[in-house]
Amino acid sequence: MRSTPNSEIIVFDTAKKIWSQIAKNGIDLNPNFELEVHKKLLNIFQVGDYYHYIFNCSKQQMEYVNENISNVLGYQPEEFKIDFLLENIHPDDLVYFINFENTVTKFFTNLPPDKVLKYKVRYDYRIKKIDGTYIRILQQVVTIQSDENGAVIRVLGVHTDISHLKQNNGSTLSFIGFDGEPSYFDVEINTIFKPSKEVFTKREKQILKLISEGKSSAEIARTLCISKFTVDGHRKNLLKKSSTNNISELITKTFQNGWL
Repeated sequence: MRSTPNSEIIVFDTAKKIWSQIAKNGIDLNPNFELEVHKKLLNIFQVGDYYHYIFNCSKQQMEYVNENISNVLGYQPEEFKIDFLLENIHPDDLVYFINFENTVTKFFTNLPPDKVLKYKVRYDYRIKKIDGTYIRILQQVVTIQSDENGAVIRVLGVHTDISHLKQNNGSTLSFIGFDGEPSYFDVEINTIFKPSKEVFTKREKQILKLISEGKSSAEIARTLCISKFTVDGHRKNLLKKSSTNNISELITKTFQNGWL
């Protein structure tokens, strides 16, 4: 796996904090739930190419990824770790993802323990395939293991390719109730990262994206077929417009404000 840029480490650390909260530092129970997995799959199955996975919230790691991921995205199951997922979500959708996960955590934290297994979480975003193209996946997640205090230990997720069903950008978050529980559609989001109005020009955003990937001025110049002098000028403008003093601050503020 390629190294994780600083910007992705920031997002990954934020995501880990969110998932630690939903796990409530719960005890890691033995995963004796194969029958429950099959029952839940029947409830969340969608027509279309899909793969499923099991995620351990307390450890913030994938414990199982279905081999069908290779048919949908082209990756091998062992590649599909959490940092890999965050790295391959479309940059414009990463803000949605983190804010949705924060909202999901607050929703489940406020549920009575006996209600935790009775809700499915649903939202969509774009993810990059191995060939560099993006598809829109519908993410549906149910809790398959919790403790007596309602801490979410493990969840089962299904990613379904819905590119043929939805072409427009943007996403909404829904909680679907089972066993007579109410459902909530297009819920209000608890925001951590906020998309912002356009601060930079199109060219500045191109350069900012390459900077966030760890590229030097010389590398950026070669990529964009411009001079290094021009790139250095854009870098100075990026710092000035963002009111930051160095590249590290610029990258941090970029992801906090959704500038990419």
